[in-house]
Amino acid sequence: MKEGARAQAAIEVLKDFERTKRPAKLCLKDWGRNARYAGAKDRAAVSGLVLDALRFKASLSHAMQETTARALILGTLGRTWGNSAEDIDALFADDEHAPTPMTEAERVGFKRNIEDAPDWVRADIPEIFWLSFQRAFGDKAFDEAHGFAARAPLDLRVNPLRGEPETSFKALKKVKAKRSEILEFGARVGAPAPGARSAHVQSLPAFNKGGVEVQDFGSQIASACAGLTGGEQVLDYCAGGGGKTLAFAAAMNNTGQIFAWDADPRRLIAIWARLKRAGVRNVQVRSPKDGGNLNDLEAKMDVVFVDAPCTGTGTWRRRPDTKWRLSLAQMYKRMEEQDQVLRAAGKFVKPGGRLVYVTCSVLPEENEDRIDAFLGEHKEFTQMNTAALAAKGNLLTDKGKALVKGARSKSGALRLGPYNTGTDGFFIAALEKSI
Repeated sequence: MKEGARAQAAIEVLKDFERTKRPAKLCLKDWGRNARYAGAKDRAAVSGLVLDALRFKASLSHAMQETTARALILGTLGRTWGNSAEDIDALFADDEHAPTPMTEAERVGFKRNIEDAPDWVRADIPEIFWLSFQRAFGDKAFDEAHGFAARAPLDLRVNPLRGEPETSFKALKKVKAKRSEILEFGARVGAPAPGARSAHVQSLPAFNKGGVEVQDFGSQIASACAGLTGGEQVLDYCAGGGGKTLAFAAAMNNTGQIFAWDADPRRLIAIWARLKRAGVRNVQVRSPKDGGNLNDLEAKMDVVFVDAPCTGTGTWRRRPDTKWRLSLAQMYKRMEEQDQVLRAAGKFVKPGGRLVYVTCSVLPEENEDRIDAFLGEHKEFTQMNTAALAAKGNLLTDKGKALVKGARSKSGALRLGPYNTGTDGFFIAALEKSI
């Protein structure tokens, strides 16, 4: 496909997204299924155009003075990808599948100054969530917003349960992964350039043998905040596919006992294969589908880890379409679920044990407000210094410990983001139960 045809394909995919309100990846998948002629590079270019248009949807719409799919894709080619109007004319020339020639108004949009635009527009944050975003990040709100609009790197975790970590780190050089300065077992592949394909880590033998896992650095830091050193009794209350369960097992060196549970058994489907591949031996999966329950664990757990259901606003770098599909009603629903999960999980913490609450959301309504509500009902819990817990185990480097300490709030909780920690957005709070 020529560049013009790729641009027109991106316009059609974006139209489908706007019409159906489906996830952008499903719209791209449907286009790819019907575009048998498109090669891997074509698919990467079309996907990159669509997702980058959604990253900067508000500011592009303001600059182009249009909200159409065409305006967003042309604006992405010009304002985001750095092409001039003349460059795009050349790209579209002699291509019968390219969009129609640009109008004069579109050419003006390429150069329009948007410094007078509303704050939420310049930040590319949905207007209905801008005040919450500001509340979360204060005077760094614009910096974090710009971070959430950028492309995300691919983060990896080397699994020490599958042999010498240095062997896996060496294998990752094949995909140009660089060892993390903040995580002992972390490695990162930089974000791909516009139109380029992402690294295919899954093709590496080290990955297929369980020596490497895909896990965002923020998720790895959240795992460290459980403060595990080995031998503990742990309940991963919202285990899902098991990403943090695997990190716990590695931090504990297969000692102690981890109970992996999720109220939705469908989310546990992948966990058994992942545990086997990773060489994990200290995890017991309990699924409601098999009649499993947690009655025997009440008030017996050293750590109960709650990776709560949330709006996922912290993953906007990876799923920019969700920025514009999220509603206040969805947030309120998640808040109710979070209160329910905290109440249910708290009863499994033993006296002297701790409850660790995590979301991949940046909205205070889902984070500090939920912790405050829980503490108001449960006087037996007090908030801990989460950064100090993260420093206990073997997952953070000295630089990582300093970074996490800098992300600590007055209450002791942590808020992570692409600007302050170079990660997805996470909130982590640890609560101790009185003896």
